[in-house]
Amino acid sequence: MKRLAAAALALAALSPMSALADGHMPDLEGREVVIVTENAYPPLQFVDPNTGQPAGWEYDAMEIIAERLNITVVYETISWDAMIAAVSEGQFDMGMTGITIREDRAEMVDFSDSYMTSQMRMLVRAGETRFTDAESFAADEDFLMGSQAGTTPFYVGVYEVLDGNESNPRIQLFETFGAAVQGLLTEDVDMVLTDSTGGEGYVRANPDRLAIIGDPLGTEDFGFIFPRGSDLVGPMNAAIASMREDGTLDELNQRWFVDYSFGG
Repeated sequence: MKRLAAAALALAALSPMSALADGHMPDLEGREVVIVTENAYPPLQFVDPNTGQPAGWEYDAMEIIAERLNITVVYETISWDAMIAAVSEGQFDMGMTGITIREDRAEMVDFSDSYMTSQMRMLVRAGETRFTDAESFAADEDFLMGSQAGTTPFYVGVYEVLDGNESNPRIQLFETFGAAVQGLLTEDVDMVLTDSTGGEGYVRANPDRLAIIGDPLGTEDFGFIFPRGSDLVGPMNAAIASMREDGTLDELNQRWFVDYSFGG
């Protein structure tokens, strides 16, 4: 599947460099921005088991962005399969849930610049020895893969692991990524493809039950999504650029991928 690591810049309505040319962030004067998310993709966004409240990398990033751009953020939740269409139709100002920047999606929504690059990995039960990589998984027709229809892991599984048949019975569909992981834990499926961001989050939360195996199956870039033509894209890109330049993105990565403990 194609990735748009370089093409993301072409989707922005205002370039980060022009927005930062005078050394200042755009001031959106307290504008309300309604952001929709799934709250099911640790450590980017999820319900924290320690507090029962939504938390994660993206929430912390948006808190910083809101301060830099002077916006007021309101959060809503929606299922993944409805998110892109809902944002495209203008039901929400913005969407965030570790969304891969892809050409087909860019026909429906505008993307911000990438704020994170991740790799596609194979998530399995801890101690898995029946297969060790994508090739050995594909070779045995008894092995089942759990996935969500329409997601990047689904297409990578179909076209890069299996035979290119989107109706292949070896693919078991789940409503959410979390449900697919639960299906893995209950042995309903044998493997779940995930980007390294989400996969590492689940392994950290379940170190005795889950593991990542095999080589990466390509890379993907994450971006926020907006209705086509949104005037928020440029300011968001400016904020992302400033966070990259001053080390804030690195600090968030340290906080959520290294320091955070899912165990309480």
